[in-house]
Amino acid sequence: MWTGRWSPQTSQPPSTAHDIVCYESGRDFTYGEGTEADAHTAEEAEAHTVVHITQPGTYALSGTLSAGQIAVDLGEDAEDDPAAVVTLILNGVDITCTVAPAVIFYNVYECGSTDEDTASETVDTSAAGANVLIADGTINNVTGSYVARIYDPDSVVLSEDGMTVEDSGKLHKYDGAFYSKMSMNVDGGEAGTGVLNITADNEGLDTELHLTINGGTINITSGNDGINTNEDNVSVTTVNGGSVNIQVTGETGEGDGIDSNGWLVINGGAVTAAACSDSGDAGIDATMGITINGGTVAASGNMYDQIDGGAQNYVVFSFASRQNGGQTYTLQNADGETVGTWTPANDFTCLVVSSPDLTAGDYTLWQGDTQLAGTMSDGVGSPGGGRHMGGEAPPADLDPWQAPEGEVPENAGSEVPDDPPERPDGEMEPDGRSPAGGRGPGGGEGGQSAAGLSKTFTLSDGGSFFNGLSPTETTEASET
Repeated sequence: MWTGRWSPQTSQPPSTAHDIVCYESGRDFTYGEGTEADAHTAEEAEAHTVVHITQPGTYALSGTLSAGQIAVDLGEDAEDDPAAVVTLILNGVDITCTVAPAVIFYNVYECGSTDEDTASETVDTSAAGANVLIADGTINNVTGSYVARIYDPDSVVLSEDGMTVEDSGKLHKYDGAFYSKMSMNVDGGEAGTGVLNITADNEGLDTELHLTINGGTINITSGNDGINTNEDNVSVTTVNGGSVNIQVTGETGEGDGIDSNGWLVINGGAVTAAACSDSGDAGIDATMGITINGGTVAASGNMYDQIDGGAQNYVVFSFASRQNGGQTYTLQNADGETVGTWTPANDFTCLVVSSPDLTAGDYTLWQGDTQLAGTMSDGVGSPGGGRHMGGEAPPADLDPWQAPEGEVPENAGSEVPDDPPERPDGEMEPDGRSPAGGRGPGGGEGGQSAAGLSKTFTLSDGGSFFNGLSPTETTEASET
């Protein structure tokens, strides 16, 4: 069942039909690139009700749609019409779709450009035709699937023997559970107390051009990328406010927390992103660059994607071995005061953090009750190396555990071996367990650990990099 209301300026209320777009089973190789795992029967598709929104306006959605989709399509000319704007107010809605995205914007006004020559990390999406408002005090659940690439039948070019597709255009391909073909804004109400929970078979929240998040709480659990903006070298994902929490569960075998095929700009709010445990992916990832100007960031994964800077300090911690998800890490200043606490949801080897509280100076880092030590780096040779490693695994003949004492090879974390060699004394076990004993976070003495690693992390303005993090002997906990 679905209940909703629409604004007075709309001339036509939503309509419903059983005409969902999904990847159909029983098709031959000329249909698309999906596999049997991506395909759905006619009966599965027919069981879904599509709520069609075809007029501009504001639509407040509430209630339950247990098998269906909200589809916004204002027509083929909408992309160039500044009046073709739809705002969906999520006012306590529960939508489930098992064959396609649960919410999709097809055709609305596109405020941006796909021109690479003029593309930059600064975009204004305030006029975008796709808008989502998470109403204050509401909990909204969106559970969705995806549509594998379906060929435009008029564009298919077969090989000379007619056995393979040599060329084709795209008719449909929608990877996210909550999807927009046009630039999209997501905002919260005046108090910012609304919650949007997205659960995705594949990717979570996707746009084909730009995505701007201004408010609300967005929790994403996804089989692949939590957020993806996918116009190569153009898309900008911007976080100005709100809270974004992402856990990639990795059913697809990979997945970044946030993956922008252009830029990622974080100006405010709170971003917590845990990439897939078992792949060489990053908590935050952007092809053209990452800028952190404000807010708080905790991004964990097995790859570091270069941060180009911004107005706020950040720190990259690269661990000597795989860390178990669910453990808490605490950073304390020289006075023993806590300036940051992070609990990555997934296993990881690289942790990127940023907040207004990170100022230049000396700090200690704790994993639960155990103090950690590491070596400072200038960023060159830090995990992931230079610009965007793309999550690729290391060469098969290179052992990611072989490195000089206190350092991590550039590919460490890209692929975690099942049976790594025996660790040197004082280093963490491959499963992330620390040696027995230890006491709580506190103002331990500086200097060198038994393994030759420093227990003092000296942060500078801009970016600070520390490699080879391992547990060391613990000291008395300080009172904070």
